[in-house]
Amino acid sequence: MEKRAKTQTFMQGVMALMFSQVLIKLLGLVYKIYITNKEGFGDAGNAIYGSGYQIYALLLTFSSIGLPAAIAKLISARLAVGDGKGAHRVFKVAICAFGLVGLMGTCVLFFGAHYISHVLLRIPEAELTLVALSPAVFFVSVSSIVRGYFNGRQNMKPTANSQTLEQVFKTFLTILFVELVFILSGANTELMAAGATIATALATFLSFGYLYIYYKIMRKQIWTELRGSVAYKPERIKNILKGILMVSIPISLTALLSTLNKNIDSFTVVRGLERFITDPERAKELYGILSGKVDTLTSLPLSFNVAFSISLVPAISALFAKKNIEAAGKRISFTILSTILLALPCTIGMILFAEPILQLVYPNQPEGTLPLQITSLTIITIALVQTINAALQGMGKIVVPAVALSIGVFAKLICNMVLIPIEGIGINGAAIGSVVCYVIADIIALIVLCKNIRLSFNFNKFVVKPILATLAMSIVSYGLYINIVGIVSPKIATVIALVVAVAIYGISIIMLKVFTNEEIEMFPYGNKINKFLKKTQKKKDFSNV
Repeated sequence: MEKRAKTQTFMQGVMALMFSQVLIKLLGLVYKIYITNKEGFGDAGNAIYGSGYQIYALLLTFSSIGLPAAIAKLISARLAVGDGKGAHRVFKVAICAFGLVGLMGTCVLFFGAHYISHVLLRIPEAELTLVALSPAVFFVSVSSIVRGYFNGRQNMKPTANSQTLEQVFKTFLTILFVELVFILSGANTELMAAGATIATALATFLSFGYLYIYYKIMRKQIWTELRGSVAYKPERIKNILKGILMVSIPISLTALLSTLNKNIDSFTVVRGLERFITDPERAKELYGILSGKVDTLTSLPLSFNVAFSISLVPAISALFAKKNIEAAGKRISFTILSTILLALPCTIGMILFAEPILQLVYPNQPEGTLPLQITSLTIITIALVQTINAALQGMGKIVVPAVALSIGVFAKLICNMVLIPIEGIGINGAAIGSVVCYVIADIIALIVLCKNIRLSFNFNKFVVKPILATLAMSIVSYGLYINIVGIVSPKIATVIALVVAVAIYGISIIMLKVFTNEEIEMFPYGNKINKFLKKTQKKKDFSNV
């Protein structure tokens, strides 16, 4: 019963984060649709906004991105052996040290905006965007420590709620500020992009405010737990910082490489396109297709999987601290299967419906079908990288993801430099490079994972059945789309086909019995789901008599 309760707690955290991440991506899609279709913004505005945002994301990697997973890992390991005081001391040291690092990142972005935009990016209009984003680096850094602390306590609520609130404010404020700047400036693209990023900075501050209030509310419960700590071992601040850095640097390096993968596009796409495109504005627009539309659409399905990777690190870390390796192997296997089942249909669906989706979401700027189709292959490869890397980090193999991804990023750089300047390939070369990057990272990470832990891997269950379910979904949904697109409008046909695709895929998963009864029990309300399925099966058996 205790094991089942802990498993359900894990899945409840996953489901809470999954709901949060999906909502975040949908809200992000809302404001991206708005600014992309907004007069005066479009693909050119996306190029300015996207290039500045990638530099901001790069600084966040140095100051904060690896910290939630690192802090969660260290805290969950201490709590697993009853060291509540030690866990809280890690939290306090991290807040002070990395708050200072975040402040330094803010200063770098603010004072270096001119050099970065004019020299590195070669998009001078991005200067105001960088300046507007600079305060957000500090607030995100501090917020990441608080999120990591509660994640380590197996409490995903603060992370889910704070990220959701941040995205709600970001969406509302982005639309508000861009609309105001549009009216006041006469559709000045540079100022509209800056307005959008001011909204991002304010949203991070408001998210930090929520986390601060939540911590204050939980402080009484935390102090009660600290008084009951039974295994506290005093540590010097220097040793705590060393422990945090030994975990966070490799994790941050992995996140840095993921961000660098996008920054490679920032530095190489416009330069490569200028080899055969004489109009610099057209080159920026093509880059805007990648950074604005393609990245937004392909990252949307990944929101389902982010929840697994966030929850998996502290869960596996706690199991390893207790020497429960068998349970860790089962947890990892289940999570990899869930990742495949979520990512594979999204990948194929995005490839099949790339053109209709672009016309549905970006009616005023529908260009980009082929780059979207190619980049869609990264949905399943990135999702697997996220899950496998989280498992490795939880096991303590924190250097492996960084090494695997560094090799992949190097391959991506070569692909970009060779393929983008070719006139017949252009921005499709950047999409191909991204696919190559994550395929390489997947292969390396999976080999290391299989060498270090026994996984419950069944070829029929992990490969054959997901492919069969995806094929059934694809044939039915695309066939339906082709047959009704002349009867109803293309937009309505696309929506109907996508809804049917989800339904057919879900039914196929149930009919193929991909999950065992034990695995279904891991989900929230797993008992009720099993009872429903058993009743359905009994009715089916009775009707066949």
